[in-house]
Amino acid sequence: MMPARLALAAALMLSSAFTSASDHLDSPKVIADPRVDIGDIYAWTSADGRRLNLVMTIVGHALDRNAEYAFHIDSGPRFPDTTARTDIVCHFASKTQADCLIGRDETIQGDPGRLAGLASASGRSRLFAGLRDDPFFNNVKGSRAAFDLAAATLPRVPRDAAGCPAYTPAQTAAILDQWRHTDGGPARNFLAGWTPMAIVLEVDLGLVNRGGPVLAVWADTLVDDVRIDRMGRPLTGNGLLAHLGSDEDADAYKLRYNAATPETAAEFVPVIAKSLALYDGYDGRCGNQLMIDAAAPPGQRYLPLARLLADDRLWVDSAVAACTQLFGVELGLHDCGGRTLHYDAVNVYRSLLAGGMNDAVTDGVRADDQAHSDTVFPFL
Repeated sequence: MMPARLALAAALMLSSAFTSASDHLDSPKVIADPRVDIGDIYAWTSADGRRLNLVMTIVGHALDRNAEYAFHIDSGPRFPDTTARTDIVCHFASKTQADCLIGRDETIQGDPGRLAGLASASGRSRLFAGLRDDPFFNNVKGSRAAFDLAAATLPRVPRDAAGCPAYTPAQTAAILDQWRHTDGGPARNFLAGWTPMAIVLEVDLGLVNRGGPVLAVWADTLVDDVRIDRMGRPLTGNGLLAHLGSDEDADAYKLRYNAATPETAAEFVPVIAKSLALYDGYDGRCGNQLMIDAAAPPGQRYLPLARLLADDRLWVDSAVAACTQLFGVELGLHDCGGRTLHYDAVNVYRSLLAGGMNDAVTDGVRADDQAHSDTVFPFL
């Protein structure tokens, strides 16, 4: 049986004190080279409805000259159907020399360090790469305190037939109170002042929407044609990848996940479903998670959401310029969805998994310490 602390880590997707982004709890291979460790991915429609804005932050303070940094944009007429893919592949020979290929014909070449951006020859896209503040605001210390308390409580908590723990109201209140504070005081953003490398792109929609207006975005890094890391939604990749075995087995499992693609991710659905079952009880109620199938047999209750998360693509409806809601496309809202720099991603994500609503749980941090722009390039 997996130790309670490891089980709860998978369930709660809590960052440790040594991680710095929403793609955390990664394998040693990824952590070993922060130059190819993806921190966060952002994707949203421009306010005039003409462009797709893309941001990839890299944990290290430099880019690897031998690495490939890529955005993959799948497009289709409606969620979740996609029929075409456009790849944006960038290489950085040095701080002053970038080479990006968008699809088959659009290229960006030159010095990407100017804040105004490096424009392509056609003027339909531009690029920036440099150190910027990452707005993934979150209260890691409060999350850690909540984790410690919940881990101590979990062995005494019964679970229903689907695996959801039935915390008592008092247990839930005590855990969530820890989560909303930092060292017993007001919640603080653990990542305040964190400035990783950022790759920022602004691309005309006509370059990436061959299949239709609905876009599914994910990113990866490769070295010598070997995929090192991949990411789509915040907090999905490794946060829900528990493995019932040793740490070595878990690391091997994460390596397989990073090597996979959305098309080959089905093997991760069962283990994500088990983690979702644990997460469902975190607000003190079982059965109110996003996309839960209450009519299904207990063993299949969490499969719809597990399939969606294993796919791990960030969905954007480019026909809509208003971007206000993480999971907006998946929820069927008239919203571009995706992820802007101002989304309260950590709280909304966890809330949807714990209680099916945007505000079921909170870590007490609601905004970043820096001012960012969703409209003025390079945004961060």
